[in-house]
Amino acid sequence: MEDFFLKLSVMLVPGLLAIVCHEVSHGYIAWRFGDPTARMLGRLTLNPLKHIDIVGTLMIFFIGIGWAKPVPVTFENLRNPKRDMIWVAAAGPVTNLLLATFSAFLLRSLVAIANPAASASPLSMLIEPLVMMLSFSVYINLLLAIFNMIPVPPLDGGRVLMGLLPNRQAASLSRLEPYGMIVIIMLVFFTNIFSYVISPFLHLGVQLLAGPQSGLVMGVTRLMMR
Repeated sequence: MEDFFLKLSVMLVPGLLAIVCHEVSHGYIAWRFGDPTARMLGRLTLNPLKHIDIVGTLMIFFIGIGWAKPVPVTFENLRNPKRDMIWVAAAGPVTNLLLATFSAFLLRSLVAIANPAASASPLSMLIEPLVMMLSFSVYINLLLAIFNMIPVPPLDGGRVLMGLLPNRQAASLSRLEPYGMIVIIMLVFFTNIFSYVISPFLHLGVQLLAGPQSGLVMGVTRLMMR
């Protein structure tokens, strides 16, 4: 039970922020490009109660990645549906990359102020929980950005690819969308896509953003995933 509350205190806020900001960014960019659907439904808010998916939130604690209720986008309302789809879809992963970058910057700054390993320091004891939260924030945001760019609809990468492909090929890819989640589940649980594709990009991203604190980020994440 103590482990659960430790995970809850470290993972809940950065996890919710990552998935909520991801969804809000889709709706905001769609609104800017002509589709007011998300705005009319009150989804352009950081209030997690408007976005939370219970199963998706619980998955943060069990598998280290989660999801919110998708923000509705009516692509026909976009001024240029095929082109604007690219920007709407890419907004989610880009937002996660920005959050990961900001978290890494704060992490480096806090570690420079007080070394969390120096437990005798009152300042370090105050900063240590923030360091753990920021470490997990770097990880979860990078993971969401990379995972969502898998080029299979309905993931963001699939929608970006549909916007880039010629009309005929885009239409062919769109027919995969009703079965896309089945394909994604098969890839994640029955292939080595995580080990050979997602994980290398994830570790590279952590190293680039966290630099000398990359070991700290992965160490905190492993502790949370035990």
